[in-house]
Amino acid sequence: MKNYIVIFREPDGRQGTHTEEEIAAHRENWAKWFAEWGAKGKLAGGSGLTLNGRIIRDGQASEGIHQVGTEIVGGFLLLKAEDLDEATAIAASWPIYEFDGYAEVRETQQ
Repeated sequence: MKNYIVIFREPDGRQGTHTEEEIAAHRENWAKWFAEWGAKGKLAGGSGLTLNGRIIRDGQASEGIHQVGTEIVGGFLLLKAEDLDEATAIAASWPIYEFDGYAEVRETQQ
């Protein structure tokens, strides 16, 4: 098994136009996804990220998070997979795409 990190990139939730019902359904889909892949032993960690943070450049810190337009890094997951193809297939099944998000899959250096 190899280790992979998947970085979630998505629109800034403060800009969202989703209804409470859509948000509730989205959260339920995530819960089902975590239950399924956790039971298969493919999840090794991860977390959503808050919107609080600092950017450090040349040793100088400034308030805020990395943002391109309205896109932010919303969270990450650590996966266990046989290879990049399997990690990609797992990532392709996520509910993040329901709200115009996308993911980047990278193998970690062991």
